[in-house]
Amino acid sequence: MVDGVDLLMSLTVNGARLNDSLLELAGIGATPGGGVTRLAVSDEDRAGRDLLRSWMEQAGLTVLVDDFGNMTGLRRGTTDEPPVLLGSHCDSVVNGGKFDGALGVLGALEVVRTLNDHGIVTRRPVAIVNWTNEEGVRFEPAMQCSGAVTGRFSRSEVYGRTDRRGLRFEDELRGIGYLGEEANRPLPASAYLELHIEQGPVLEAAGYPVGIVGGIVGITWIEVTIEGQPDHAGPSPMGLRHDALAAAAQIVSGVERLALDLDEVAVATVGRLSVEPNVINTIPGRVTFSVDFRHPDRDVLEAQVVRLESLVADVATARGVRATVERFWTSEPTPFDRNVIGAVEHAVAELGLPSYTLWSGAGHDAKYLADVCPSGMIFVRSQGGLSHCEAEHSTPEDIEAGANVLLLSTLALAGVEIQ
Repeated sequence: MVDGVDLLMSLTVNGARLNDSLLELAGIGATPGGGVTRLAVSDEDRAGRDLLRSWMEQAGLTVLVDDFGNMTGLRRGTTDEPPVLLGSHCDSVVNGGKFDGALGVLGALEVVRTLNDHGIVTRRPVAIVNWTNEEGVRFEPAMQCSGAVTGRFSRSEVYGRTDRRGLRFEDELRGIGYLGEEANRPLPASAYLELHIEQGPVLEAAGYPVGIVGGIVGITWIEVTIEGQPDHAGPSPMGLRHDALAAAAQIVSGVERLALDLDEVAVATVGRLSVEPNVINTIPGRVTFSVDFRHPDRDVLEAQVVRLESLVADVATARGVRATVERFWTSEPTPFDRNVIGAVEHAVAELGLPSYTLWSGAGHDAKYLADVCPSGMIFVRSQGGLSHCEAEHSTPEDIEAGANVLLLSTLALAGVEIQ
């Protein structure tokens, strides 16, 4: 047996089959605007998992489900080395797009199908993983179950999380029939590689179908609570009010300035806001809102939090309200493994695609996998830079190009046996 990676560089996936699979999965939880709502551990998630399981089994994979619901499909190699792990997630945000996460899982499935079509045997096993609750929409925080198997979160932390209706993660996972065994966790792995849409405008602006991902920016999530004095909107003079919403509005505007005044890569977002009592003729007495900071430099990210705390304190003092700042989740900046990046670079070159490297501005499961094994990502161009919305779109041609990069990168990482 000899190393046959170089002999297989012309191998390509079945792009039509991959795109058909993406559209079929998108029919589960489909929204009127052409997107999907498939929240983690919901009935729609269960239906999507059932379909994925059937496809994995048809591809000859051994399907395992772990104690967090992470699904793994294992294709044996000629050695017992840890597998090359490919995948992403199939849960979505509310009114999300067809490709976010799903491309990584079904792109990995297409890699396995292509290996099967051509009778290719790899030295290392190849495995597909569908991570549970990557989005963190129903059960916060994001990337919860990849974080759990890599040691970031404990089982009790994950199981005890509740959604906005008070339903517990563990109970809901058991309810959809995907509470498995700890022994079925998808680690260890020789390497981890995740195909994903970019979810941003950089590749489109550059005119490139795929991107080589150098790492993931740091992200921190914060909850700010402002408590003022609710009162009647009519008799209360403006100068005597302790309006929690007016204070919050001043802080929200300041959050935007914290990013704009820093540099060209810093971003800051207030994406969720709750007002109490939320009545038209009552001065708001309590406001809670989120703050999302992102930056590739850890020190800059920390400085942003300090600046926010100072801003909140200043506004609270000036307006006579009480304020708290709770930082409840942080994902540190994460550069990817040089050898995995090299495999992707080589695949891009062999396919004759332009080489372009960028960092991810969004969080992905690859962030936590990078803590425990060599990891990397491949991006596919997003039309209009749009994601987390029904208009999210990547062309079939770009999707096929990304999957071919994934295929050749997998061959390089797993090794090939030629009889």
